[in-house]
Amino acid sequence: MDALEQLSHHAAELKDSFDPTIVFGGGGVGMTQYMFWMVICWILTAVVVLTVARKLTLIPTNKFVNTVEYGYQFVSNDMGEGIIGHGYKKHVPFLATLFFFILISNFVGLIPGCMTPTGTISVTWALSTISFIYFNWQGIKAHGGLGYIKAIAPSGLPAPMVPIIWFFEFISLVLRWLTLAVRLYGNMFAGHMVLGIFALATSIFITTSIPAAMPMAATSIAWFALLLVMYALECLVAFIQAYVFTVLSAVYIQGAVSSH
Repeated sequence: MDALEQLSHHAAELKDSFDPTIVFGGGGVGMTQYMFWMVICWILTAVVVLTVARKLTLIPTNKFVNTVEYGYQFVSNDMGEGIIGHGYKKHVPFLATLFFFILISNFVGLIPGCMTPTGTISVTWALSTISFIYFNWQGIKAHGGLGYIKAIAPSGLPAPMVPIIWFFEFISLVLRWLTLAVRLYGNMFAGHMVLGIFALATSIFITTSIPAAMPMAATSIAWFALLLVMYALECLVAFIQAYVFTVLSAVYIQGAVSSH
């Protein structure tokens, strides 16, 4: 079997390895590998937040604490004040929790042997559900139940257009639930599949280059260089996806609590 045939064979196995499987429990009920790593990432997020909270000083001297504090200020200023505006401070803890949990989850998945919880639709759907419930609840608190339902359609529309626009705006509102989940899942799953393929290709071509001498060795070096490039790109994607999910949540909160 040549290198390309091996790559094709192992790529199918790689894809199957991303399917959820029960690692704790049995009988069809238990904890999948994604649930396990979700708990690990939740613990890591809690440890990071509690550790930094204990070590906060007026003049930061610890680089780790300073980095996390900068991240919190980034969420507060860029996503809170910059998007939500008036009354943003009460939403910052929620947004910061989303941002740090997704960021940590994404980066944990880049460690060899680990899995990213955001690489499965069930976890991203749960995160999307939390965000969806939160911004709608904030809208109901701001406008009242009936007022929030009416506010789905922009004010100032001609009376005959209100039911039509309200219907389409309601569909758009519900689709936010779906798009938040699918966007994060799709990007993380695709990114890790690409990394897996490049890692497989590097390993296979290195193995086959041992008896094949220089031509195959040059191919192995090229695959390895591409793997490094893709890994660096995936690090950027890990941050961007945490940012995008949190920014969109902030936008939806702003739309829910503002007066149309």
